[in-house]
Order: sequence, then structure tokens, then C-alpha cells
Amino acid sequence: MGELKLYSMKAAFDEIMATAVKRQHELQRIVGDLLTAEINEKQARPIKYQLTIAKLPLAKDIADFQFDWHADQSDAPQ
Repeated sequence: MGELKLYSMKAAFDEIMATAVKRQHELQRIVGDLLTAEINEKQARPIKYQLTIAKLPLAKDIADFQFDWHADQSDAPQ
């Protein structure tokens, strides 16, 4: 699978095979699950890349926001 550049399929192989043996899946189901894993990763890879190069700011937790507004401040949200 590595020679064919099916890295996601290779990474998911052990988990898919363990599930297939336990639930007695047919060969078509196993191959379908492997292909689905590869397709999902190939679709997600460009999105991950775009998010990386976008250099978006880190997500904030609610604790990171400042809620110290006072009613007498002129720029307080209404």
C-alpha cells in the first residue's frame, strides 16, 4: 500500500481488519471500508493544508475573553 501511496488505507488497515474479523464482514465490505478511509483522508488533506497556510489565530476559550465592561463606559456594547 505504501508503494501505491495509499497511506491512509495502510494506517486504517489494522482497525478495519480487527472490526471485520470480529463482525465477520464480507470481503467487499472490508475493501469498501479501506477505500472509504483513503477517500476521506484525500478529501480532508487539502482542507488541512489550507487551514495551515491561512495562519488563523488560535481558538479562544470562554475564560480567555474579557468581560470587564462597565455601564458607564461609552464604548460598551448595547
